[in-house]
Amino acid sequence: MAENAGKSDFQKTFLIASPREYFFEMVDNGLSKRNVKAVPAVQTYLVSLLEHYLDARNLFEEPAGEGENKKPETLAEMFLLAANSDRVGKVDLLKKLGDRSLYISGFFGDSLERKIVDIDYYAEMGGAAYGSLADHVSDDMVAQVYRIFSREFLAYVDVLTYISQQSMIQSDQSLLRLYDRYMRTGSELAKEKLIEMGVLTLPKDQAKLARQD
Repeated sequence: MAENAGKSDFQKTFLIASPREYFFEMVDNGLSKRNVKAVPAVQTYLVSLLEHYLDARNLFEEPAGEGENKKPETLAEMFLLAANSDRVGKVDLLKKLGDRSLYISGFFGDSLERKIVDIDYYAEMGGAAYGSLADHVSDDMVAQVYRIFSREFLAYVDVLTYISQQSMIQSDQSLLRLYDRYMRTGSELAKEKLIEMGVLTLPKDQAKLARQD
């Protein structure tokens, strides 16, 4: 396997059955490389987070329609709106705030350092959102996950930053966006790029057979 020498774990050839399987491998590697011990529920949550933001539109609020209240434009406004919402609205807004802060800090932390609002602000707001969220959910395991993110927010930012750097998700030639495009449209250009980047995509049934060989 000399041809793979010097490549990172994420740049080697993969048999990808679904983005979720790939995200599980990325999260597992990220936690290991950053020496962060995580309960399975936290690992699963991070995978779901990556899946959700694979569609970049989920990073942004839909504009308010005619007659609707103005959408919050800052994290602080979102936190204030959550504080004055009913339980369902509070949980929804706090989760969006925590998740968005965590993802943006991990994947776009370098750009935040060049802005007035820096990563410390995102960490403060995200940690506070998760901490408050833990007090408003009925499931003890889910509450535990949120408390972990609240206490160790920056540690998980480091995990996502590592994943971002290794997987090139933040670039226009994103491995996962290319994969998503190929799976949705069958684009030959996307397929060629995936092959060029060292990624082998197979239909799910073929991927399972390949793992059995």
